[in-house]
Amino acid sequence: MAAPQVHAQATEQKKPDNPPKCANIKEGKFVRPNYPEAIWHMTIKDNVQTEYFNNGKDYIKSTLVFIDDCNYKAIVMEKSDKNDPAQIGDVFNNKIVATQDNLLKVNTKIEGTQFDMVYVKVK
Repeated sequence: MAAPQVHAQATEQKKPDNPPKCANIKEGKFVRPNYPEAIWHMTIKDNVQTEYFNNGKDYIKSTLVFIDDCNYKAIVMEKSDKNDPAQIGDVFNNKIVATQDNLLKVNTKIEGTQFDMVYVKVK
């Protein structure tokens, strides 16, 4: 219970970037807050996003198409785990809704479902 409280206190002291620094998503290595890197991490380079799972044994590779600085599509091109629900050809519509230092909050939509993800840029 202590970790979420510490995280909440740390984020309350700073204000989000205005406007969001959307270019932060275009290249780097990303993890999720309070989530082991071995379970999930992501790299983006040259408009290719690769998500790694299961200590890097499994991956999903997507091509990124930027509509503008803060909106982009991720089109699944390749994956290693046949049981993963993401399918080759799936299109995820992403919008960066907020940034703060090395944090990015991204709203993702696919087939009528939407959810928010928070990424931490580590490189």
